[in-house]
Amino acid sequence: MFFKFKNHYFFSNILILLILTSCQLKESSKSHGILFLENRANKLIVNKTNKNDTISIIGQPHSKSIENENEWIYIERTFTKGKFHKLGKNVLNTNNVLYLEFNKYGLLKKKKLFDKKSINKIKFSKKITENDLSKTSFIEGLFSSLRAKMYGKK
Repeated sequence: MFFKFKNHYFFSNILILLILTSCQLKESSKSHGILFLENRANKLIVNKTNKNDTISIIGQPHSKSIENENEWIYIERTFTKGKFHKLGKNVLNTNNVLYLEFNKYGLLKKKKLFDKKSINKIKFSKKITENDLSKTSFIEGLFSSLRAKMYGKK
């Protein structure tokens, strides 16, 4: 051995202690939106809480309805690192959406909290919206196909 220590067990224990203290005990997470949305939503009382109270408890909404300014939406999303079998990929831990509807006087009329399980139960329309602006005329389509054939043989 190159070094001779009288108390080599003492120094090895200190080294192990330093290595272990640098380990992270809290799991890492990436959050988007308002943290602890469910707890904050429980503080809102229907027909008693107004818009100003809501802003002071939760904050400004992430989005408001286009047609109605009295419909507010709050979002919370948290990802954590997966375990060994997920190979460290991000795993969705919480995904909460809070929908608030106010009446014309600013009092809370309706409150719905959608969590990760209830969002999967929402049915969406299968209809496809047609875009009339991107449609090309017959002549433009004919010329573009001729151009493609002309330049494709080179």
